Amino acid sequence: MKPNFSPINIGKIHFDFSRPYVMGILNVTPDSFSDGGNFFPRDKAIEHAQRMREEGADIIDIGGESTRPGSDPVSAEEELERVIPVIEAIAPELKIPISIDTCKAEVAEKALDSGASMINDVTGLRGDDKMAALASSCKVPVVVMHMKGKPKTMQKNPKYDDMIGEIGEYFEGSIRIADDAGLPRDKLILDPGLGFGKTYEHNFALIRNLGQFQKFGLPLLVGASRKRFLSVDNKYPETERLEQSLAVACAAVENGANFVRVHDVLSTKKALWAFLNINI
Repeated sequence: MKPNFSPINIGKIHFDFSRPYVMGILNVTPDSFSDGGNFFPRDKAIEHAQRMREEGADIIDIGGESTRPGSDPVSAEEELERVIPVIEAIAPELKIPISIDTCKAEVAEKALDSGASMINDVTGLRGDDKMAALASSCKVPVVVMHMKGKPKTMQKNPKYDDMIGEIGEYFEGSIRIADDAGLPRDKLILDPGLGFGKTYEHNFALIRNLGQFQKFGLPLLVGASRKRFLSVDNKYPETERLEQSLAVACAAVENGANFVRVHDVLSTKKALWAFLNINI
């Protein structure tokens, strides 16, 4: 089905939404829920970014602050020390866009100066009142994510009266923030925030109802990879959630996702290729 929104340029790459796109996750942190510490050393981070590009990633999303449930925030200085050297090292040769996963305008600005060309803001432009203006002045796309609460406490019995409606209202608010800052609507990508203030049931309901967010006429991004809700009774650790992650990525695309944010790029590309060919 032809999307009801315009193509978008991210860096030098034109995304026409003729297919779903895969965003590879690069956590330059010691404590992210799935791969914390694996790519904290700079050389390991650079090597992994290059590997994801070779595996077919369309975007690399680099983050220096864990937002796993229960996590504490880090300073802008620490976040910058983690991400900027990696961006500077890989940007000249990567040839695909780099997204900076941050809610701090200071970090986003230096990342953009170093070679990033997109912002992924888990606070939906609400965490830093300078973020929308920065994105507007730099003319870069922004992933606007919904989060109920803050990472430290967001998974402590989250409740909704009308989850889809409340997330929709949240997106409307983020769009207004962008509009007030002069950031064009067509620079926004919406992410309903699986696992960010949602129960097991909430997450699967979101996947089933993704199509309801298409009313905004904006691309949708879904990040389910290896998250806890994919493990029945927390039976399977993060390293044993690949099959569930692939199934949900395919379901998300079937229900309207245009981007999937994943740890396992090659496996996801293979799964989507098979799924889409079967469904043609």
